[in-house]
Amino acid sequence: QVQLVESGGDLVQPGGSLRLSCAASGTIFSINDMGWYRQAPGKQRELVATITSGGATNYADPVKGRFAISRDSAKNTVYLQMNSLKPEDTAVYYCNAWASHYRGSYFVGYWGQGTQVTVSS
Repeated sequence: QVQLVESGGDLVQPGGSLRLSCAASGTIFSINDMGWYRQAPGKQRELVATITSGGATNYADPVKGRFAISRDSAKNTVYLQMNSLKPEDTAVYYCNAWASHYRGSYFVGYWGQGTQVTVSS
């Protein structure tokens, strides 16, 4: 099993910045893709950004140019730097990671418990 623990969510004013972190722990041989998703009240969970083990990144259009995803593979941790925050960025942000438990095993997707980001004046 793998546990993902997010941190960094907070209340911030429009135009402000936050940095989210997500640390993976447990029985981990390797982690492939990691990413961030968000879910606003009354809406479906949506992709924010992903990053591969090689460092290739992908962003949803609403956050391009404002958010930056990065990872520290030695620490099994993924980050999301969020700048120029807008009220519409308000949501619970979830971390996702695809991990294998031993050499040659298949990858399994895991989710964190979520961290609340509220953008309001």
